[in-house]
Amino acid sequence: MTSPLTPALSPQTGRGGRSGMSDRHFAFWPKGHPRSMSVPATSVFYNAEVSAARYPDKPYLIFYDTPLGFAEFRDEAECLAGWLQKECGVKKGDRVLLFMQNSPQYVVGYYGILRADAVVVPVNPMNLTNELRHYVQDSGAAVALVAQDLYAQMAPLLGEGLQHILVAAYSDYLKRPTDLAVPEFVAAPRRDIRDAGVTLWRDALARGLRPGPSTAGPDDLCVMPYTSGTTGQPKGCMHSHRTVMHTLIAGEYWFSSKPDLVRLAVLPFFHVTGMQNSMSGPLFTGATVVLLPRWDREAAARLIARYKVGAWTSIPTMVVDFLANPRLGEHDLSSIQRMSGGGAAMPEAVAQKLIDTLGVTFAEGYGLTETMAPTHINPPERAKKQCLGIPIYDVDSRVVDADFRELPPGEAGEIVTCGPQVFLGYWNNPQATAAAFVDIDGKRFFRTGDIGRIDDDGYFFMVDRLKRMINASGFKVWPAEVEALLYGHPAIQEACVIGAKDAHRGETVKAIVVIKEVQRGKVGGQDIVDWARANMAAYKAPRIVEIVDALPKSATGKIMWRALQEKEQAGAASAA
Repeated sequence: MTSPLTPALSPQTGRGGRSGMSDRHFAFWPKGHPRSMSVPATSVFYNAEVSAARYPDKPYLIFYDTPLGFAEFRDEAECLAGWLQKECGVKKGDRVLLFMQNSPQYVVGYYGILRADAVVVPVNPMNLTNELRHYVQDSGAAVALVAQDLYAQMAPLLGEGLQHILVAAYSDYLKRPTDLAVPEFVAAPRRDIRDAGVTLWRDALARGLRPGPSTAGPDDLCVMPYTSGTTGQPKGCMHSHRTVMHTLIAGEYWFSSKPDLVRLAVLPFFHVTGMQNSMSGPLFTGATVVLLPRWDREAAARLIARYKVGAWTSIPTMVVDFLANPRLGEHDLSSIQRMSGGGAAMPEAVAQKLIDTLGVTFAEGYGLTETMAPTHINPPERAKKQCLGIPIYDVDSRVVDADFRELPPGEAGEIVTCGPQVFLGYWNNPQATAAAFVDIDGKRFFRTGDIGRIDDDGYFFMVDRLKRMINASGFKVWPAEVEALLYGHPAIQEACVIGAKDAHRGETVKAIVVIKEVQRGKVGGQDIVDWARANMAAYKAPRIVEIVDALPKSATGKIMWRALQEKEQAGAASAA
């Protein structure tokens, strides 16, 4: 049934016609909100221009008590865009890597790339050189914006496709005294790096170069975050300014956010949830963002009290740690009005403790890199615990069987979704793109690979994961990618990576390996753990290694990872 408030629009946008989709969730729709949302037909950078004009002297970012106003932020982003265009030859549509922790430079870098009409390629700062090489080669990026503490990982790639690296020192933005505990990597003085192809951030801005006219439109590429799949290699998700605009605005509208609602940014900006909810959404609204480069529960509590933070987006592991702070009662946290997030289900006991301690209900949401974060959010007035929420503005989501027929409430199937925020496809990978979509009722649905169900009210719940993915503290770990890296160990003959239960992380990475005969008895599990930590991002590195004589295989010779995963789950259940 089509709601009279929802206009019939083209199937390509995913808006409008809802044939076959349950309308149950509309009974719990946020009060006073239309079911469809108009998205401005502008570039994402235009949001910076609007807020700079409206609130020129108001702080946009606060970094360890040093503010950066909206107008100053816009000017720095434009100077950076001028440097990219005139010193590096960046042209419209070129990809530029952004490799930093949360910082003023990250945000200036992100918007400077957009002002240059280029495409942001955000990269997890935990990645090491071998992993970064794929991002450089696959994206074709010739320029990277890199933090000083991460330069050593990126430097070997100069000449391997990369031609320019801009190196930023976080301490350049520590301009005011602070009594907060500043991490060593943030406080580190600027290093005078003069390698060929390297420019220091301060020097680039000092040149005062200005970019040419902005020509990026709503359907041009904007940002290309990478996600992995069962093939192992990360794939670039192509998002246009239009798809990005949808979720950054939707999150602001859904919670009725106002310009004077101060936000705490604790999730990493390289991830779409932090990027949209804690960086770009507040810029659109004109809100002030208090930045933390890494999670620090004591600093978070002090900043909430100091700046009267009203909202922050988080993940369950952060909330657990925040509430466990024995000094929490020393801080005035009464300003907190909203806490939201996703990445993993919020444990029932933790959600209740949050209500008891702060009087706040944690509003969970659901989305993927391919959907630029949320497709579903819990209604603020009636959030359900351990629930993905309901489809947001203009989103048609369904639970379907193997033949893509919609299932009734209570039955588990794959979640498929159609909406304006769904990505255009995988960069240079038409085969993977084709496999990611299915046509249903004349509309193009993205196959999430997640198994879910809908309750009688139309709320979505996660049941299992169709894709072979490990969720470790909200980080997505793809076993095939970790296996490919493990095969670089000289003693490993075969490897299979599965998820293991972990009291703190929810899941952790476990590797089951076969050692080459000549190395047996010489290499132990801890040796492999140590090697993995030195050769891959910490969140990917196996924390448990089991050495076996052989791995189970199918008749076609494929390793039966599912059997090993089920055995691990059965053992955990038995132990519990």
